[in-house]
Amino acid sequence: METKLTLKLNEQVIKRAKKYAQSQNISLSKMVEFYLSSLTKDSDDSKPYITPLVKSLSGVIDLPSDFDYKKDYADFLEKKYK
Repeated sequence: METKLTLKLNEQVIKRAKKYAQSQNISLSKMVEFYLSSLTKDSDDSKPYITPLVKSLSGVIDLPSDFDYKKDYADFLEKKYK
């Protein structure tokens, strides 16, 4: 059963959300429904909330077990500011 919900949001947020929804070929109502569903789905209070986007990116890059991200980032910064 669908129920009507009234929200008060910043006008600019609404404009951007409508534009985004249109670009995704989805109604703003359905977009909000998907978002609220993802927020409340399988919630476990002991774990921090991870957005669907972050969850979808998890495991995308396969790094070697000995990869030193601190050294790699330090090398990047050294090269950048040389």
